[in-house]
Amino acid sequence: MILTLTVAAAMSSSTSSDSGLNSSAPLDAFDSSTTWSLTEDVTNSSSEPIVRTLTPQLQPATTAVSVQEVSPWDVALCVTGTLIACENALVIAVLFYTPTLRAPMFILIGSLAVADLLAGLGLILNFVFTYLIDGSLEFVTLLSVGLLIAAFSASVFNILAITVDRYLSLYNALTYHTERTVTFTYMMVVCIWVCCVTLGLLPALGWNCLRDKSACSVCWPVAKNNAVALAVTFLLVFALMMQLYLQICKIAFRHAQQIAVQHQFVAISTTKGVSTLSAILCAFGACWLPFAMYSIVADSSYPAVYTYATVLPATCCSVINPIIYAFRNPDIQKSLWMACCGCVPPNLFLRPRTSSDV
Repeated sequence: MILTLTVAAAMSSSTSSDSGLNSSAPLDAFDSSTTWSLTEDVTNSSSEPIVRTLTPQLQPATTAVSVQEVSPWDVALCVTGTLIACENALVIAVLFYTPTLRAPMFILIGSLAVADLLAGLGLILNFVFTYLIDGSLEFVTLLSVGLLIAAFSASVFNILAITVDRYLSLYNALTYHTERTVTFTYMMVVCIWVCCVTLGLLPALGWNCLRDKSACSVCWPVAKNNAVALAVTFLLVFALMMQLYLQICKIAFRHAQQIAVQHQFVAISTTKGVSTLSAILCAFGACWLPFAMYSIVADSSYPAVYTYATVLPATCCSVINPIIYAFRNPDIQKSLWMACCGCVPPNLFLRPRTSSDV
């Protein structure tokens, strides 16, 4: 039996028939996803030589698609960001649609609500950029981290500004409600946002570790030196807030001693105010101090779970800010009641204004 391979003949005929085509075009028959097998024509019952040919066995090309596993910590941060955005959007809406809420205190509360709203949106966008968009793009990464730095920095500085405003409202009680105070408040808000936007632009201006992974902090791609500077700044802000709250407590107790007629009432309200201020300061410190201290001592080589465990409480500070500084205020409560049910509870009119509301 004579065996003949017709491969050479087939290739030569194919070459001659395609001579008019571009010789540099790749042949699909020799694609890497194609395999060849030697087959025999078994239907040939004549005395002709049996022809065995090479026939292609086409196999579908398979592409390995890696699906990134969603971290429960990132889900928790995204949920926290959604809650932050909803709360502070409500505060902004109340302040915007209530013309009577234009005092310096409400200007600062509105600025704080805007900062926390941007922080919540930043957490949501960070989740979207990480899992739904190509997070490896430098522009996307720098945009996300810059927004978070600017928003949370503005939140902390606005809390400091509210503390300063509370101190001035007690220290200069006679001259507080003047046009000068309003101008000073607007200037303070502008300075805060200019400073915080500048801090948010620092990673895009080169203060990042995209080129040097060893210089990264616990929050990629923020450089270690940049993170330490931000943490030290927060510690200074926290120390200044403690000093101001201590002065506020001293002034409140001095006012309580000067008013002998209402001694019992003022003593009770002053004690309540001091307790409230202490709770505010403790809540602020409990939220931010762990992350600030961890940013100073740790770097990118530390386990990510420690970073998440300190970042999540820090973001929760923006959750409780509307409750502490907005929803507890009697004027904002009245506006909320009017917007929701068209009436105001009688106890809001009868409630005296104490130092805890300052």
